[in-house]
Amino acid sequence: MMNIQEIMSFLPHRYPFLMVDKVVECTPGERLTAIKNVTINEPFFTGHFPQEPVMPGVLIIEALAQACGLLAFRTQGEDVPEDAIFYLVGVDKARFKRRVGPGDQLHLEVQHKRTMRGVWMFDARATVDGALAAEAEIRCTMR
Repeated sequence: MMNIQEIMSFLPHRYPFLMVDKVVECTPGERLTAIKNVTINEPFFTGHFPQEPVMPGVLIIEALAQACGLLAFRTQGEDVPEDAIFYLVGVDKARFKRRVGPGDQLHLEVQHKRTMRGVWMFDARATVDGALAAEAEIRCTMR
């Protein structure tokens, strides 16, 4: 498990762009499960959409990408330079299956597939109450 202080020690993101609230499971080199609590106070809800707030799909992908970065950092262990950042370099096969809105708890599940020439590849899924909200293949690299 990782609390918000540990998450912030790995990710450079801060409010309003930190999209991971807690890591509930992590097996370095394999998988990570995290949570994003979606509240009406999210700044994007004022314009997307005022009458029926919906979390933008691109931000769900960003939350998944941040979870991928956390898994990559935990997998690297002590070998990570202090100023290292994992950058998103690709998203494939993104699909959105369910609306995500205020009050939902987004479960972010990422699985490491392989690393090739410095590019980390992950299968990523976001669920709400056990129902698939989004899925994608995500690639990132460390700089």
